[in-house]
Amino acid sequence: QVHLVESGGGLVQFGGSLRLSCSASGFHFMSSGMRWYRQPPGKEREFVAEITADASRTAYGDSVKGRFTISRDNGRNTLYLQMNGLKPEDTAMYYCYTNAVGDHWGRGTTVTVSS
Repeated sequence: QVHLVESGGGLVQFGGSLRLSCSASGFHFMSSGMRWYRQPPGKEREFVAEITADASRTAYGDSVKGRFTISRDNGRNTLYLQMNGLKPEDTAMYYCYTNAVGDHWGRGTTVTVSS
């Protein structure tokens, strides 16, 4: 059974940094592309970043380009999202996602950025 567990969220001031982690199990992580999404309060879920299975390619949503970095450790079955230069509009629930063996989402971790 696929499990994705996000961690690392919290409250941070404007301009601060956080590193999110997503621990994965139940599927062949090192063969699977992974994504981060977020859902701001009262808004729809939006794409944040994605990374290929071998980490050779990444892509980012326009609102986070140049500030966020997605990475992965295939030896630890863990996905990361380094977030720098955080803004209040980055406040959201952050989810990791894989479409390995169907669509799977974690429960999310909350990021709150104060102004």
